[in-house]
Amino acid sequence: MILSGVDTGASWLCCYRTLQMGEASKVVPVDKMSVVITLLLAFVFLHEEFTAKSLVGCVLIGVGTLVMVM
Repeated sequence: MILSGVDTGASWLCCYRTLQMGEASKVVPVDKMSVVITLLLAFVFLHEEFTAKSLVGCVLIGVGTLVMVM
């Protein structure tokens, strides 16, 4: 739990630093794709089942992120 907290804090610091250096419209989509990547990794490595709800949410987040990038 402590390492998770340190990792989350470091992630936020890196995100804020990146926002200072670049445009938010290019930084935020990369951050939002972490949800999709987490779901995929949970499916592959933890053998979690995709429910219809999680699959629809994953697809919507992925499509929404791609629309933001365009």
